[in-house]
This record gives sequence, C-alpha cells and structure tokens, in this order.
Amino acid sequence: MVTRSRKSVSARAQSNERDRIRQSRASRIALVTVATFSGLGVAVPGHAQFPSKSLRLVVPYAPGGVVDFVGRTLAQRLSEQLGQSVVIDNRGGAGGILGTEVASRAGADGYTLLLMDPAIVINQSLQPKVPYDVLKDFATVTIATSSPLVLAINTKVAAKTVQDLVAVAKAKPGALTFASAGIGTTPHMAGEFFKARIGQALVHVPYKGSGPAMQDLVGGNVQMTFSSIAAAIPFIREGRLVALATTGAKRVSALPEVPTMIEAGFAGFEVELWQAVFVPGGTPRDTIVRLHAETTKALQSTEVRAALAKVGNEAVGNASVEASAFVRAELAKWARLVKDAGIRSE
Repeated sequence: MVTRSRKSVSARAQSNERDRIRQSRASRIALVTVATFSGLGVAVPGHAQFPSKSLRLVVPYAPGGVVDFVGRTLAQRLSEQLGQSVVIDNRGGAGGILGTEVASRAGADGYTLLLMDPAIVINQSLQPKVPYDVLKDFATVTIATSSPLVLAINTKVAAKTVQDLVAVAKAKPGALTFASAGIGTTPHMAGEFFKARIGQALVHVPYKGSGPAMQDLVGGNVQMTFSSIAAAIPFIREGRLVALATTGAKRVSALPEVPTMIEAGFAGFEVELWQAVFVPGGTPRDTIVRLHAETTKALQSTEVRAALAKVGNEAVGNASVEASAFVRAELAKWARLVKDAGIRSE
C-alpha cells in the first residue's frame, strides 16, 4: 500500500510540473504575439489605439488668414478620416510666437499638432530670444502646402514691370514703402530680400495681419508689398492692385499671366510661403507615422487640392525626413539674410 501511495504522489507531481511548463510556454507565446502585432500596428485587444479622443490643431494666427484657411480645410478632412474631431485652436500674437510656444509645451502624445509657416524659423533668427527651438522642441510631420508670394503695387505707382519698380526706387531713394503682415513674416522677409537685391532703401511698414496691409496698399498709404496670393488676388482681379511678379520657381495657375521674379531678371529669387505640420518633440515615432499617413492622404484628396488651389496653394505632403531637412535649410537661409542684411526686429 505504501509503495503504491508513493508512486501515486510521484505521478501527480510529474503531471503538475508538465502543466506548469505548458502554462509558462503559453504565457511566453502570448507575450511574443502581443509584441509582434503591436510592432506591426495591428490592433491587440486591451491596448489603446491612436487616436482615441479629439485632436487639437494649433494655428498661431487669428481666424481668416491663409494659415487658418489651410488649417480648417485640413482639420475637416482629418476628422473624417480619423473618426475623431480635430479642433482648431487659434492662438494669435507676437508674429506666431505665442501659438508656437503653446504647441511646444503640449504633451508629446500626438494629440496636439501645430500648423505653422516660415515665421517659425524666421522668428528664431530675427528675434533676440524666442521660447522654443524649432529643431529641438518639434518634430516635422510634413510640409502640407506651399505657395509663392506675389509682388503687388498700388495702381498709382508708375510701374508695369519689376524693372520699372526698381527704376522708381532708384529715382527717389527711400520714398517707396512696402507693407507686410508683420515683423518676421514671410512678406516682410521677401521685402528685405528684394531691398538687398536692388541695393536701394525701402521703408518697411508692418501691420497686424495681411488684411490691414491690403487695405492700406489699396488706399495708397503704402506703395508695394509681397503678399500671400490668397490675400492679394481679390484686389488684383478687381483691378485695385497691379501684380508685377510671383516668387516661385514657376508661374501660378491662379495668375498665369504674371511672370516669376526669376523671369523678371532676379535669378535665385525664390520665396515660398510654406505651411508645415509639427508635433511636440518626443512624440512617439509610430504616432508620427500615423499622423503623416493621414495628413498626406488628406492632402491627396481632390476636394482638399481644389480648395487649396483657389487660394493659390499647392498641396505637398512630403516624407517626414524630407520635411525636416527642408525646415533646417529654411532656418539657415533666413538666418543668413537676417545677418547679412542687418535686419532687426524693430
């Protein structure tokens, strides 16, 4: 009896050990499966998926401008694709610095995005101190859109070409004034670029936005501007402003009869009013990949492209690596101009 009892205990112990080993193997397989499918971006029960709530798109300008228009167009499409609302957060002030700072301090979880134009790099070179570092505090998702500026003049200025305008500037040094949407904006820097290229004094008159600048230009209080096409084209089509040139590498479909600055005799004069989607630095790579895929998909849609074309913008949607390299190049480009031309924040 004793022998049989010992054999029975031994058999049970061996059976329990085999069960323990099988359970251990099953647990290891389950862990490997979860890790594998998570790495492939496949949904795993019990794991939160991105996005699981609404997103915020910070626009560092007041409603009504071209950046705001692009932001709202993009947000609407992204909301449809993601199944989550994308809320526009207009944070105007200090030439875009205020809104940019707000975005830089947001959580690096992909739920806060920033749509910003070249002012994000210009301000870093022009201002004595800004509360962010574009290369450290942000990751670039993609360049969303790009558009050249248009050199427009008041109808009373005796010029039909860019060369005519240069002649006017030389005839009365310091008499020509150029309007901009504000210190550090792309129109401001384009005017400084032109000023450096022709070697003539031009007086910069900054405004709080493109709307007031256009009104004063039409009214004759200032003589010229480099403006976003979206802001200037209504006045050009009404004959209240004269378009002399655009600043891209090729002509704009919205103004096909207007030559480029390069065609007008200014080789290398290219200024693009681009807009890029950023997220706070430290945002997980897989989240950036998802945001990039959805943003570029939105930019490829017929409806979005058509809406952008109406305001002279062209959808871009390049790779994140290319976009980051472009932002670095733009930072260096404008820093050189600020230094060489001795431009100050005034």
